[in-house]
Amino acid sequence: MSKLFVDEIVHQSSQGSGTITIGASGETISVPTGATMTVPNGGLSGQNYPAFEARLSSSQATDHNTTTKIQCGDEIFDTDSAYDASINYRFTPQVAGKYFCYFGLRGWAGGSAPDGTRFLYIQPYKNGSLIRNYASVDTDANEMRAGSVTASAVIEFNGSSDYLEFYGLIFTQNGLNPGVQLLNDQTYFGAYRIGA
Repeated sequence: MSKLFVDEIVHQSSQGSGTITIGASGETISVPTGATMTVPNGGLSGQNYPAFEARLSSSQATDHNTTTKIQCGDEIFDTDSAYDASINYRFTPQVAGKYFCYFGLRGWAGGSAPDGTRFLYIQPYKNGSLIRNYASVDTDANEMRAGSVTASAVIEFNGSSDYLEFYGLIFTQNGLNPGVQLLNDQTYFGAYRIGA
């Protein structure tokens, strides 16, 4: 087996803007253990960019059985500044592809029985339209004071205008609003690119 020792490979005619082919169809390109490969964001890098995660920075008031946009304003990370954490609370990746998106919601009906939480919904919206409902267990008469639900989905984005928003809903046992809140301790929203 021969080895080629170089510091840089560029296309012979274009000095960096042409196409360079490594290997032939059916061959495997191997990167040895301990070696790394760096490719700009959006490429095949082993790094799932763009990516972000944000959480609710403080409890957010809502009403019984009312779809509410969840204002996750505390960014944990945002690799490409694709998440708006202050105005629209939406993810707008500028790289096309499929993304693993995940959500967590903790809600509280604010009172004691029979004012408890009956069930919660996570409701992701893509481009202003509901994708699907993710519901917690319906406790009916055995209501909980606070409950949690998580959800995930693989969603495709066009890389230019598609966006994702996080909505939720709390359904109380008695239909009243004694202080219904989205709680910040387990309410979060995130996504990362997994492929083209």
